[in-house]
Amino acid sequence: MDLSALTFFLILVLAFANGTNDVSKAIATLVGSGITSYRTAIAWGTFWTIVGAAVAASAATAMVKTFSSGFFQPDLVMPATLAPAILSGTFLWVLFASVTGLPVSTTHALTGSLVGAGLLTFGSEGLIWATVSKKIALPLLLSPFLALGLSFFIHPLIKSIAKRWEGLCVCIMPSQRALVTIDARGYTRTLFQAGSIGVPVASVPSQCDRVGLSGPTLGLDSIHWLSSGLASLARGINDAPKIAAMLLLGSSAASWGSQTLQILAFAGVATAMGSGSYWGGHRVTEVLAEHVTKMNHTEGLSANLTTSSLVLLSGTLGLPVSTTHVSSSAIIGIGLLKGTTEVRWMTVRDMVLAWLVTLPVAALLACLVYLLLTWTI
Repeated sequence: MDLSALTFFLILVLAFANGTNDVSKAIATLVGSGITSYRTAIAWGTFWTIVGAAVAASAATAMVKTFSSGFFQPDLVMPATLAPAILSGTFLWVLFASVTGLPVSTTHALTGSLVGAGLLTFGSEGLIWATVSKKIALPLLLSPFLALGLSFFIHPLIKSIAKRWEGLCVCIMPSQRALVTIDARGYTRTLFQAGSIGVPVASVPSQCDRVGLSGPTLGLDSIHWLSSGLASLARGINDAPKIAAMLLLGSSAASWGSQTLQILAFAGVATAMGSGSYWGGHRVTEVLAEHVTKMNHTEGLSANLTTSSLVLLSGTLGLPVSTTHVSSSAIIGIGLLKGTTEVRWMTVRDMVLAWLVTLPVAALLACLVYLLLTWTI
């Protein structure tokens, strides 16, 4: 029986579930450091997630290949019920985690579902264990430690730069066609001004948001916004191809039948991820923003730079790290730099337990759905 329509519907459901849980990983620092409100931060993360998911259509072909053809032996015939079972096991666990406020990994859950349903269907000889161990398990295992280590390195550097930047802003003045810096004492310095056009800028003792200088400003908060957008973009690029790849499950070539199908798949995933992010992303965002450690904007910026750099690099290489593990570990690392008492270890304990049970629970759910579909269809 052809279950392609059901598979596509479940892909959209999983993309929605992914949005509810994963949008928090890039924007929690904006809220936690007091820069903006939950709704504004979620809207910002939603926009860049959609952009990232759209970019993934052409930028993450290696990830599509890994999840569509890298798990199972190429000579196997895929039952029509396998992909729906894998998708169901994944989204059921991710949605449950979102409702309860647990930041879990869609990559982790999808891997558990693939392995669990694959073992039930084909036995251990049907799986390509080299892919499971080297391309999946190893990156997932190492990514939290890499994030912790990178945050230890990045944050002191960002903190040092922030001391020089504190109180300084860059003001773009379209009316004078000038670029001006203003320090904490109100002194200005013209970096650039078009010759003989507009009024010259000289020693205007005012900040960017006061009388005398009108135009967009760029400060540390602005950089934090940009880093959050970059992390959301990276998340979209990292997660969208794994979900869309389920349409190609078992394809040895791992190629789309037509460009129209590829565009339709990624457009649907991008839209569903955005919808889940905007309408269901508040609960997990609150946990990461308020219940792990307190952050200022410099610390939040450091955590986002750690997340975006690792996730973008792994996505380009086709190595599926968990945005959840990377982002959460980066935030924990920032807390540890301030002292162990600055980290709320009860929350961390709950997060780690959720990470540990994700693989077996997703695998069990996928197996149950597979048996149910096999018996009823």
